[in-house]
Amino acid sequence: MGLAAIDVHGLTKQFGSFQAVAGVDLQVNYGEIFGFIGPNGSGKSTTIRMLCGLLRPTAGGGTVLGYDLEREAEQIRQGIGYMSQRFSLYKELTVRENMQFYAGAYSLTGRTLQQRLDAVMEVTGLSARADQIVADLATGWRQRLALASALLHEPLLVFLDEPTAGVDPLTRRDFWGLLYRMAADGMTFFVTTHFMDEAEHCHRLACIDQGRIVASGDVASLAARLPDGHKVPPGVPVLEEVFVALTEGRLKGGAGHKLDSH
Repeated sequence: MGLAAIDVHGLTKQFGSFQAVAGVDLQVNYGEIFGFIGPNGSGKSTTIRMLCGLLRPTAGGGTVLGYDLEREAEQIRQGIGYMSQRFSLYKELTVRENMQFYAGAYSLTGRTLQQRLDAVMEVTGLSARADQIVADLATGWRQRLALASALLHEPLLVFLDEPTAGVDPLTRRDFWGLLYRMAADGMTFFVTTHFMDEAEHCHRLACIDQGRIVASGDVASLAARLPDGHKVPPGVPVLEEVFVALTEGRLKGGAGHKLDSH
């Protein structure tokens, strides 16, 4: 296992003449909730696919969970968890049956499977709903089930792609409370989101635009990149202003300027 959950340098992906990702450097520490934000088409999805071992970089490289991106992609895929925005749940099955189905992808059986089912349902608050049909679950509980399925094989790193899309603010707050508790126990989360208020809950973030990291650091560091004299309106998340300035090319420091990565 490496010193960082993610440690990549110069990560690049070329599709013919189009460069989707152009020399991305990222370091994500164990036990950290790391946010990854940027406009649509900025290179987020391509970067994540490379980090998950699903897409081979054109150039650059590094490690995820200590495994080499190019030589040990299969070990990376087995070692991470992934929760997508459009996670496929079988609505006619119960919570337990859904989790048992997904456990098959990780060869979990017998006593080990039962222990993991009990542990994950306990940590995500699903124990009392284990035998409930998924079609009868509220959106927030389905979201917890999607996360629980991604945690079954005890990954140290979980990728969350727009995990709270379509849920109400109270459910979003509860979900982030759950992430904080698990991060405190050493689990690492790599989160993409378009909700700038919840992005502010991340320990650190990176902003990507046109395939390049244009700013990274904690919220205070990113706020320092706003244009001189810029006033954040009352009630508006700081990161929302950062995001707008990013898309308009007004962040101070220029493209590729990096901030604190520790």
